[in-house]
Amino acid sequence: MSILVYIDIANGKIKKSTQEVISYGADLSAITGEKLIGVAIGNCQDQLEELGSFGLQEIVHIGKDSNRNAPAETDAWAIATLAIEKKSATLLFSHSLSGKLLAPLTASRLKAGLVSGVISQPDLTDGFIVKRSVFSGKAFAKVAIKTPTRVLTINPNSYPVKQRNGTAEVTNIALEGPASRVKSISIEKTSGELPLTEAGIVVSAGRGLKGPENWGMVEQLAGELHAALACSRPVADAHWRPHHEHVGQTGVAIAPNLYIAIGISGAIQHLAGVNRSKVIVVINKDPEAPFFKAADYGIVGDAFEVVPQFTAALKKVKAS
Repeated sequence: MSILVYIDIANGKIKKSTQEVISYGADLSAITGEKLIGVAIGNCQDQLEELGSFGLQEIVHIGKDSNRNAPAETDAWAIATLAIEKKSATLLFSHSLSGKLLAPLTASRLKAGLVSGVISQPDLTDGFIVKRSVFSGKAFAKVAIKTPTRVLTINPNSYPVKQRNGTAEVTNIALEGPASRVKSISIEKTSGELPLTEAGIVVSAGRGLKGPENWGMVEQLAGELHAALACSRPVADAHWRPHHEHVGQTGVAIAPNLYIAIGISGAIQHLAGVNRSKVIVVINKDPEAPFFKAADYGIVGDAFEVVPQFTAALKKVKAS
C-alpha cells in the first residue's frame, strides 16, 4: 500500500503548497508505514528529486504537452491509473485551484471518499476520521471516510513544512489518456507577481483609498514587506485593481502568516476569505469598523497618514 501526493506545478515551478502536502503525507506515512509516492504532471524546471527532503521516497513524472487544451480530465485519469498501479489507499492534493479541480475528478474515477480543506492528521483509532474547516473557517467538522480509497485536499498554510534527509527516486513515464471532452478557448495568465495563495504576507486595501490613483502607497508598503497585493470586492468591481487580486468569499480565499487590511470595513463576505490568516492587522479611521473585532492588531487612523509612516518605519528598521 502507498500514499500518493500530487505535486502541483505552475509555469514550470513547484508550488510552495506542495511542500505542505508532502509534509502531511510524510507524517501520515510514519504512522501507517505506507510508502510515500509523488506524482508530477507536465514540464518542471525545478529538481523533482529534491522533494525527497520533505519525505517523498519515489516520484513518478508524467510528461505531457503543457499547451494542450483542458488537461484536467486526462490528468485525473493519469493520477487514478497510477493510484491503482501503486495500490494507493490515500491520495493527497493541496486545496488550491488545481487541487480543487483534480481531486473530485480523481475521486470519481476511483469511487473514493473525498474530504476537502483538511487541516490536521486523521484519527485512526476507529477508522479514518479527518478534521476540516467549514462555514468559511468559522467552525470545524470531523468527517469519517469509510471507502477503501480516500482523497484529501489540505488547506494551504494549515500544516507545517518539515525538512527531512534524503532524495526521491524519479521515474519518467508517458501515459496517453482518453481525449478530453472539453476545450479551453483562451487562457489568461498573470506574470511577475507573487500568487496570493502562496504569499506569506498580504497587503490589501479597500474603498478607503478613495481611488486607484492612491494605490502607490499600498504598493510601496507591500514592496518593503515583500508582500502580495490584494483588494476588497468593491475595489475590483470599480476596476481600481484587477479581479485576480480580490480576496473574500467571492474572490480568492487566503491564509497568509500576516494580513494587513487598509481602509476595509470588514464585511462578513470579506472576512470569510481571510479569517484563516495567522495575524490580521487593520488600519481604518472608523473605530467602529467590524474588521477590528477580527483583528489581532488595529490602528485607528487615516490611512493616508498611517501607511506612509508605517512604510518609513520599515525602511528605517531595515537600514539599521
